[in-house]
Amino acid sequence: MKLQILVSSLNQEVKSLAEKMNLQADAILINQCNENRYEEWTQDGHRIRCYHLAERGVGLSRNNALLRADADLCLFSDEDIVYDDGAAERIIEGFEQHPEADMLLFNVRVQESRFTYWNSFYKRVRWYNCGRYPAYSFALRTAKMHEKNLTYSLLFGGGAKYANGEDSLFIHDCLKAGLKVYSIPVEIGEEQPRPSTWFFGFDRKFFHDRGVLYHVLYGKLAAVMGFRFLLKNKSNMNSESCPDGLTFDEAKKALLSGIRDAKGGL
Repeated sequence: MKLQILVSSLNQEVKSLAEKMNLQADAILINQCNENRYEEWTQDGHRIRCYHLAERGVGLSRNNALLRADADLCLFSDEDIVYDDGAAERIIEGFEQHPEADMLLFNVRVQESRFTYWNSFYKRVRWYNCGRYPAYSFALRTAKMHEKNLTYSLLFGGGAKYANGEDSLFIHDCLKAGLKVYSIPVEIGEEQPRPSTWFFGFDRKFFHDRGVLYHVLYGKLAAVMGFRFLLKNKSNMNSESCPDGLTFDEAKKALLSGIRDAKGGL
């Protein structure tokens, strides 16, 4: 099997970026910038194709890469990921050892403040526990994804109407389409620290958008899952992380308003 890495970046010097990331497979880079042009080169024997596009939006970026993916396997990535030596081989081996899997979620090391998951054993991912995985952990069988016409939402994520949640929605859509998704305890790389492009603290928009997301993900269970999220993050809601000075009750109101608004249509 052959692997292809799908990289989303913003205003990057792409040849330096590809080297820094330690790409060990063919790759498609979508570099959102202020021009439209194409370039291609070979790096360590691998074909690197780069599309410079004058547009914004992480969902749009990932979809542009998805449309052009043509290897057996594809791996989502971002400009701040650096791969361990041997990462590509470990990803391919994961699919060879698990032919039942259409999608595998790998471990990527992150700083403590960004920690949301860690796979300790191989297990099936379901609708109720799919919301904590980032895109850079996703590897898929490309043909299966194209067969089911799976794409990223353009309403959620950096540069979109709603701040985040695009990765959770993508896994949700994969599961809904019948793909078999598993998490696997295999490390492939590390995220390099950088300022967030979308998280500016627990403000009203954050909780409102979270309510919209939970309605799409969980339907009638949106309020229950939202309350669970609030309780989980209650200890993190301090004066430094809440620029609007939100109380717990105000955060709950903002989240519930997002759920109500979503019921009326996105």
